Amino acid sequence: MKRFIIGLFLMGFSYAISAQNNGKISGTVVDKISQKPLMGVSVSVENLSKGTTSDSLGRFRLLQLPYKSINLQFSLVGYKKQKVYNIVVNSGNENTFYVELDQEVSELQEVVVTQNRKTAKVATLESPLSVQKLTTEEIKSNPGGNFDISKVIQILPGVGGGIAGGGFRNDIIIRGGGPNENVYYLDGIEIPVLNHFQTQGSSGGPQGMLNVSFIEDVKLSSSAFDARYDNALSSVFQFRQKSGNPNKFQGNVRLSATELALTTEGPLSKSGNTTFLASARRSYLQFLFKALDIPIRPNFWDFQTKISHRINDKTTLTFMGIGAIDEFSFASLKKSTPEKIYIYNANPYINQWNYTFGFTLKRLLENGYMNLAISRNSFDNTIEKFEDNQNKAGDVTLSLRSNETENKLRWDFSQQFSGWKVSYGLNAQVVEYTNKTFSILRANFDPRAEPVVYNYTSPLPNFLRYGAFLQASKVFFGTRLGISAGLRTDMNTFTTTGNDGLKTLSPRVSLSYLLNDKWSLNASVGQYYKLPPYTVLGFAYQQGPLANKNAEYQSSKHAVLGLEYLVNDGLRFTFEGFYKKYDNVPISLQKGISLANLGSDFNVLGNEPVVTTGQGKAYGIEFFAQKKLTDRFFGVFSYTFYNSMYTGLDGNYVASSWDNRHLFSVSWGYKFPRNWELGLKFRYQGGAPYTPYDAMASQMNYLTLGQGIFDYTKLNTQRLRGFHSSDVRIDKKYNYKHVTLDLFMDVTNWYVAAAESVPYFTFKRNEANTEFVTTDGKALQANGSNAIPTYIVNDKAQTTPTIGFIVEF
Repeated sequence: MKRFIIGLFLMGFSYAISAQNNGKISGTVVDKISQKPLMGVSVSVENLSKGTTSDSLGRFRLLQLPYKSINLQFSLVGYKKQKVYNIVVNSGNENTFYVELDQEVSELQEVVVTQNRKTAKVATLESPLSVQKLTTEEIKSNPGGNFDISKVIQILPGVGGGIAGGGFRNDIIIRGGGPNENVYYLDGIEIPVLNHFQTQGSSGGPQGMLNVSFIEDVKLSSSAFDARYDNALSSVFQFRQKSGNPNKFQGNVRLSATELALTTEGPLSKSGNTTFLASARRSYLQFLFKALDIPIRPNFWDFQTKISHRINDKTTLTFMGIGAIDEFSFASLKKSTPEKIYIYNANPYINQWNYTFGFTLKRLLENGYMNLAISRNSFDNTIEKFEDNQNKAGDVTLSLRSNETENKLRWDFSQQFSGWKVSYGLNAQVVEYTNKTFSILRANFDPRAEPVVYNYTSPLPNFLRYGAFLQASKVFFGTRLGISAGLRTDMNTFTTTGNDGLKTLSPRVSLSYLLNDKWSLNASVGQYYKLPPYTVLGFAYQQGPLANKNAEYQSSKHAVLGLEYLVNDGLRFTFEGFYKKYDNVPISLQKGISLANLGSDFNVLGNEPVVTTGQGKAYGIEFFAQKKLTDRFFGVFSYTFYNSMYTGLDGNYVASSWDNRHLFSVSWGYKFPRNWELGLKFRYQGGAPYTPYDAMASQMNYLTLGQGIFDYTKLNTQRLRGFHSSDVRIDKKYNYKHVTLDLFMDVTNWYVAAAESVPYFTFKRNEANTEFVTTDGKALQANGSNAIPTYIVNDKAQTTPTIGFIVEF
């Protein structure tokens, strides 16, 4: 492998051709509200005398472009000018774009706002604040991101990376909310599983599933959600995929220390009306973990596809699919240490597969458009854990086989009536859930408590979830004041009060006021609802009835006030204050704490009896700056200060597990001549609270469970140190006649900063790590009574250098 990489470097230096003007870019321009293609749009390259106009189908194509990063400007009479930034032109792939233009609104004479709002703005009339956006190039070039969208979005304001911050999991924490409070949409279809080895009932995992080569941009709404999106409490992520190139077959191969990915795209018809995207990816994390001598061996495949067919000028049919196969196992060690042996026995064996596929039919109407989406998603999860996990020996302490399947229909309309933009629609889905669980939470020989064992097969029947929404928006006083109001309701046929749509009426209203050409004042208030996870709804006592049929929809109320300052076309600043209030939060009857404090491990969240009487709140301030590529430099800067807390069975507010207080990140890139690029990222996350161990219960149960038991009467009374690290990335592109070679080096945590995590509870071992040391020199008792308890400090620093390449053809 080393010789191969060196050979590629030598080939690049020896045979790289000088920059030529033979690059190509194409795309489609449409009206943002009606989605109708726009003819005659002027498309020009900034700082170059290159341009064209769109045809009757809104399509455009630019040829003979230099191999460099450029910005495109779009203009048409009656529409606001818009720029698309940081488009990389090369000889290998022809980038394609889908551009939406906003109509210009006639203004009253007394209004002093100029006619063109700056193009760096990403908010909409429906969501005028708490919205951020990243393009595919910003994702690809992000240092330390390793092409993982789930990691890259942690540079955005209010986004935390879980308890330790620097861990290898993608637990996405938005403004202090739990990791299962977010929803993810790919081209308008919800994808419940975003990560490989995902925690069931939550959302985190060690590696994202989405192929960055498919993504045109990602948009994060951390409040003021459009009413069309259900089940969101903290955020909505909208991933927009590009369409396959209608002009030629092309693709890329990406190889790094962690993965091998192949992506292809192109036309499926001579007319270009049918296009495809397809990819397959194979992980090599197991080889990286072997080199680092880490006992776990994560191994995965994933697949993704998109096929678009333009039936006629008004109708487009699209198929999308994404799926993964995950296997989490263990391997022998070169050198045993107490930490590595603990990892063996504390983590389960995991086998998962999942998929989402669906069809969307988009039909242009006289004054808007209609979307009809039919999709199916399924998630299968198998987990096993043994007393002697290293050798798969001893009694089974955890055995779970579960499947979640949803068959969904969404039908919505977006239209314009007398200056009002109106969206409305409905959704329905049939839920299928199975779960067979055997789990030991406390062993038989704990003298202070009865043994706790869950052993059941879920009798949850198939049930229906359904809902409807309405959103109306309008600008007043020319373009100065924008108002948007929405209402939705969600129901289900399983929970006791699930068919009462009045209980989940969720109103929301947003306002945006333009103070002048550069400044705007924005505000929003709203209430949002989420059905508890299927792991909660499907839990049953042994051979008994379902335990959580009385569960209520969890709710959150948001209030946000913010200022936005648009300095120029490529630079924007936002400042916001936010407050979130939670009700009906599930509380574990066994632990006595809110489930919102859990969900960042490899077990299952919510597989237990609960009551939905908990409360929570989070509040803070947030600052964000984004500099688009206007010359050679681009970057983002964000800082968030917040408090987050939830109640337990006692009703008292306690700092949540995500109460890091401080989130700070800065990421920037610089493009040098001759296609060199340098990226640097720095992140700081304040120390998270954590719960100490129950010393006696941990000692009594350790040999059975392989880990300690937390003392939840002292929930989050201790706090970790703050986490910080920096990542660096260097790219060099070589353009040949029809091929581009991108060589890159990415170093995570280059200055080797330690990241403290919750310490491990274990028993003292002898120097050879072959057996436990006992107080009496005799064999270790099953109840651990003659063991010597000890704590392993979990603050190792990990630096991961990656050298790889991308070949575009």
